[in-house]
Parts: sequence; C-alpha cells; structure tokens
Amino acid sequence: MRILITGGAGFIGSHLSEFCLEKGHEVTVIDNCITGSEKNIGHLLSNQKFLFIKQNILTFDFSSLAGQVDIIFHLASPASPIQYKKYPIETLEVNSLGTERVLEYATEKNALVIFASTSEVYGDPLVHPQPESYWGNVNPIGVRACYDEAKRFGEAMCISYVSAKKTNVRIARIFNTYGPRMDIQDGRVVSNFIVQALRNEPITVYGTGSQTRSCSYVSDLVEGLFLLATKHVDSGEVVNLGNETEFTVLEIAKQIKELTQSTSEIIYTPIDKDDPKRRKPDLTKAKQILHWEAKIPFAEGLEKTITYFKSVL
Repeated sequence: MRILITGGAGFIGSHLSEFCLEKGHEVTVIDNCITGSEKNIGHLLSNQKFLFIKQNILTFDFSSLAGQVDIIFHLASPASPIQYKKYPIETLEVNSLGTERVLEYATEKNALVIFASTSEVYGDPLVHPQPESYWGNVNPIGVRACYDEAKRFGEAMCISYVSAKKTNVRIARIFNTYGPRMDIQDGRVVSNFIVQALRNEPITVYGTGSQTRSCSYVSDLVEGLFLLATKHVDSGEVVNLGNETEFTVLEIAKQIKELTQSTSEIIYTPIDKDDPKRRKPDLTKAKQILHWEAKIPFAEGLEKTITYFKSVL
C-alpha cells in the first residue's frame, strides 16, 4: 500500500512510519517540524520506500504527489500542553483548515483517512472510564481549548465529509502515550518525571498527584492505529486507543524515581487549570472491532523509555 502520514516526524508519527515500512508499505511523510524532528526519522531516509517532505500541510500542494494513495494518517498537530500553548493558532489551523485539505485530497483519491484525535475531547470527564459515546466536559475558552476544541472540530469536519462526500474516515481517540522519541521538553507527565529523575532534580507533581492517567506504550498505540486502518471498520467510526491500567500521577512519579534510582525529591506545585482529574479509556469497542488492547506493562515500557532518555540527556 501507499501510505501518507502528516506529522510523521513527530513522536508517534515516526514510530508509525517505521512500523508501516517494516510491513513493506511505501510511506510519504509531510511535516514542517515545528514540534516534530528530522532526527526522529533520520534512520528511515535511506529506505527507498520512504519519502520525507518538509512542508506545512496548510500550504502544501497535494497535487504534486504522484500516483495513488491508499491510507492517510492525519497526525499533524502539536500534541503536548507545552507545545499547543506555544502554538495555539497553529494548533487550531492544522486541525481545522489542515484537516479540510487532507479530507479534500482523500476524497479526490478515494483514500482512507485515519484522523488522530485525542482523549482531550473528553475534557475533565464527568464519566469514568470514558466511552466513545461520551460527549465530554470541555472549557471552550480555557488554557487547553486551542487543542481540545481543535480536535473536536476536526472530528466534526471528518464526520461531515463522511455524510456529505462519502469520504472514508475513521477517528482514533488517542489516550496518553509514552516511549522513545518523546521530546524531553514536551511537558508530559512521563517525560517530565523521567528527565527530572535522571538529572536528580525535584520531581514536580501538580496538585496532590491524585489525578489519574492511563498510559500506553507507543508500539501498542501504533499497532492500534494500523489495525484501525486495515480492519473492516465502518466509515465514521470512532475508537478509543489507550491503556486501561490507571495510575495516579503520584504513583507514576514514585515508580519512575524507583526505576531510575534517583535521589530526586518529589515536590508539589499548583495544578494547571482544566487539568483532567481522571483519565481512562473504555476499550470495549477497540476489543470488539479491532481485537486490540495494550499489551506492554507500564514498568516494562518505562524501562525502555528511561533507556532512551539516558541516551539523549
């Protein structure tokens, strides 16, 4: 198959690119690298089935892509709090105008689009765990709105193309994901704690640390995305992809401190506004439709991620 990945030089995108190439497919990546990095895909550039185009999908001339495309994974977007707060307008644009351009191109080519949405569409959820049927509890003018609402709009755009133009689209709501190639400054819980622990700096826990997260290792997540694209799934389907094992943020901090044998002190700082108190996917649909669930135990994934961070710090 010929596969196009927007945002393919990012954390998840680079692993997905690698996965698809290992399956024998041709992969084209479009990424302007405002949050991704060419280093993430440097080892793929010599592969004759891989093409990297460093451009912004808002201005890219899709007609310059020769031949057919079978699957488009639309991952282009800042995705961590530090990133989307730094680039709020770009985040809104790539998930709205960028998504529209991707959908127009997919409609023309009769290609399947996998839209990378997020668990953030559930906001600070009032339902736990979160099923795909839950509409969410999102502050439309809050500090996270540029990302939360951008992804909600992106989903609405996708579903509108399904109904109005019969475009083949499937939506993945991605929950917290971790692993090698995470940006050391992206501000996510796992990467923050690992970097602080390895440097023996204070590990900063927001609030009391009682808020929960469910984290899936990147290889599990990539497999889920690929299955969503290749299994028989109805157009317009929305599927949670994540891990059902739930930890408090404080538990994650203590586990990372132990695994790194760090001398770091755990300190507490004011919690971010609109920070979700609980976050855990209902994976019933993923299990039924994709026969998929996360397999890598958290401790095992953390060991691999810590090894990576040791190599880059």
